[in-house]
Amino acid sequence: MVFRTMLLCYDGTREGHTALQQGAELASACGAFVHLLAVVRTSATSIVGESLSTDAPFAEQTRHIEEILHEGVTQLNERGIKARGHVAVGEPIDEIARAAKTLQVDLIVLGHRTQSAFARWWRGSVGVTLLDLSECSILVCIANPPAPETGP
Repeated sequence: MVFRTMLLCYDGTREGHTALQQGAELASACGAFVHLLAVVRTSATSIVGESLSTDAPFAEQTRHIEEILHEGVTQLNERGIKARGHVAVGEPIDEIARAAKTLQVDLIVLGHRTQSAFARWWRGSVGVTLLDLSECSILVCIANPPAPETGP
């Protein structure tokens, strides 16, 4: 199958950079258009805190995410890949699934973050939830662990 439109999830983390690099290689090979998505995670307490606070941490977080997104779009464009950035606000799992459906993408690309069994149970697994919510294929990119140092 040839992927024509991809949703690449990018947050500036090590896992996000892995997804960006692997997704860029695939997009280049397929000639795909890339929608780069960054999600500003929210919770009821952060939104209430934002409305009562003058230092606006939510606004700072949003600006930071927009900068990361711009960095990712620039990297893709420099590789000759047509890309457009999108910022979503909410829970990442929900926003990724919503964007994939709205943008009618053929593939979702995201990085994998290893988590403990307890954390997976408590928060759920992004991959499994996206599998349940998604109407397209999903590529989960795994970062290669750093090579062990060799002594003299």
